[in-house]
Amino acid sequence: MKLLIRNLARTTTESELRSIFEEHGKLQSCQLVMDKDTGLSKGFAYVEMPSPGEAKAAMQVLNGLELAGSKIRVKKAEIKQP
Repeated sequence: MKLLIRNLARTTTESELRSIFEEHGKLQSCQLVMDKDTGLSKGFAYVEMPSPGEAKAAMQVLNGLELAGSKIRVKKAEIKQP
């Protein structure tokens, strides 16, 4: 299951995000979205977890968590169909 994490502080790193989500299960991928021009975080990321149960549990526990001064929002990512 792919999760969208929003409202991340610009200082949050991919490794910090990975370690927080790994506490709730196995990760398939973790991608912090970066601005191509500035090289800085855009304030959101995608985390993919192979187990839907672990992903849902992580979503419930981590949604609203304060991380680096920002309350993060975690929800299921919308998959766009071509």
